[in-house]
Amino acid sequence: TALLLTVSSVTSVLGFSPAIRSSSFVARSSASDREISTLTRNFPSSQMTKRSSSSISMSYSVAVVGATGAVGKEILSCLNKSSLDVSSLRIFGSERSAGTKRDAGKFGEVEVELFDVAKARECDVVFLAVSGSFSLEHAKALSEGDDGAIVIDNSSAFRYDKDIPLVVPEINGECTKGSKLIANPNCTTAIGLMALWPLHKLFKLKSVIMSTYQAASGAGQPGMDELQEGTRAVLSGERDVAENKIFAHPLPFNVIPHIDKFQENGYTKEEMKVTWECRKICGLADDFPVSCTAVRIPTYRAHSETIIVQTEEDVDIDAARKAFEEAPGIKLVDDISQEKYPMPLTATGQYDVEVGRLRKSLVFGDKGIEFFVVGDQLLRGAALNAVLIAEVMAANGSIKAQVEA
Repeated sequence: TALLLTVSSVTSVLGFSPAIRSSSFVARSSASDREISTLTRNFPSSQMTKRSSSSISMSYSVAVVGATGAVGKEILSCLNKSSLDVSSLRIFGSERSAGTKRDAGKFGEVEVELFDVAKARECDVVFLAVSGSFSLEHAKALSEGDDGAIVIDNSSAFRYDKDIPLVVPEINGECTKGSKLIANPNCTTAIGLMALWPLHKLFKLKSVIMSTYQAASGAGQPGMDELQEGTRAVLSGERDVAENKIFAHPLPFNVIPHIDKFQENGYTKEEMKVTWECRKICGLADDFPVSCTAVRIPTYRAHSETIIVQTEEDVDIDAARKAFEEAPGIKLVDDISQEKYPMPLTATGQYDVEVGRLRKSLVFGDKGIEFFVVGDQLLRGAALNAVLIAEVMAANGSIKAQVEA
């Protein structure tokens, strides 16, 4: 069996509110925690003591499609540090890039091959850093049949399909068992849920209010380029206000409360993604109250989130702090006496999500907690989460490698 991961920085190709009914792909914390703890994590992390040192014993042939994009580059970087044993690496691309070579770190220089479904199916693990429309066109063809690929899709093409798991490995990794097509969540959702899940296990969530401050790289390399060039043009005196093509308005020296298309209810598609995906991944009711306001800010990388939670049970801040200290994938940065708290400057390039500013809510009292979260959305929100899904699937036996290590 081959494994295919599709990764995309483009927005959703779905133009409707998804109905997620009776999905079996919901959080099962104890099993997922056990699977995560069995993985070998060679990723650099301040929280490595949380993870076991057991290994994945299979070797896989791996391919990446779209390795020149922002997410594709990070997939290659994650693979260089992953416990997934890669026996060979192939890179697929378009006619324009086919025949060129890419530096793949420890895998050496790899020549780009023209993408072909049959060739991609030859690999055990294939990562696609491509668009959602590409996923809709090719994902099921790649995954069909006993010899087809296991597809892990980072676009929004399949996230709201009740028959396809939507996965954050630390939360519901076990639901990958028996599935050939896996959806990777929206970057904002993945970052926020890393902090929300430990609290849900402790105090049971009743409602969630989130405000996000999202970096330019959420729009991919073109978004970062527009921010950089626009900032340069304004600072040099070349322009009073930067030009904008990628964003709805000029981003340098500005914030834009508009990410993705506006919906009939007044929320944007980006904001509704958080609502829909939180419900599905955590196994919450279809009407569970989650509200988000998403804002684009002029930083290169790492999304920030203010999260206000109403709980069913009384909140114990010390217990919450301990849970964050022990949870895989989280770094507690919460020492206001030393002015230490999560920031994009410190979270950029880090695999762990930073959590801090913990306090009881003045609105919800004993049944409420507020905090601040920052995570590198190209990693936890995309490439890292996809590679971790592959690790979980290797550990739980979902991937049948052609070659044993």
